[in-house]
Amino acid sequence: MTKPNNRFSSFALLQTFINSWRVTQPQPERVSMALSSSWSPTLLTTTQFSSPPKLVHSHSPLTSLTFPSKPTTTTTRTVVPALSHKWRARISFFPAFLSKGKDAKTLKEELLDAIASLDRGADATPEDQLAVDQITRKLEAVTPVKEPLKSGLLDGKWELLYTTSKSILQTGRPKFLRSRVNYQAINVDTLRAQNMESWPTFNQVTADLTPLNARKVAVKFDYFKIAGLIPVKAPDRARGELEITYLDEELRVSRGDKGNLFILKLVDPSYRVPV
Repeated sequence: MTKPNNRFSSFALLQTFINSWRVTQPQPERVSMALSSSWSPTLLTTTQFSSPPKLVHSHSPLTSLTFPSKPTTTTTRTVVPALSHKWRARISFFPAFLSKGKDAKTLKEELLDAIASLDRGADATPEDQLAVDQITRKLEAVTPVKEPLKSGLLDGKWELLYTTSKSILQTGRPKFLRSRVNYQAINVDTLRAQNMESWPTFNQVTADLTPLNARKVAVKFDYFKIAGLIPVKAPDRARGELEITYLDEELRVSRGDKGNLFILKLVDPSYRVPV
């Protein structure tokens, strides 16, 4: 009997194992596609392979080789934190902080333009009132006189340019019976004030002022004058409060305790209120 060639058989068997191991390994193109298709800004996936085949000593030359059956995969997650609401607020704050606000002169011009066609407020719509109030608040924020009751600029006779008070505007009357011009006078040294209507009514009222702080007074009316001639004592309930929120050499803004807004211009700084 012919003895088989052991050397040739061992070689063929070894080649068969090597070919089988190559088939089980992932191709470079497949690995590249897996990385590129699964990449995202918040998740990165990488594939790592186990160590190459190791030669293990054994009595049998054909069983001394060991091969990995599958590659091992390790997933690494890198989470990019979302921009917090607080930081977004800081970013949006910077432009407003760095932008220069309008000065008092510019705001006064805007305010006078806004009220010019409103007949002192009698023709103002709710939208008009809101627009005027927004401009006024910006102007109040830049008032040059922080303590008006300590300033001589408050003294004198002021003409009403705009108000939200329906009682002063007399909107319940026909237009031809409404006062054409309204005035208010204040004297800080005597703490007296006076409201005056013009034609066709000429009504007046005087009041005592009591300072509540450097810009706000309590108002206690004492006498009405019907048609500017007939005095009538005011009832005790005829009271109110007035806060001066803006003051300069020509313009004054005040707010009443009932939420009404008053915008006035100075017409006679020497006027004295009757004591």
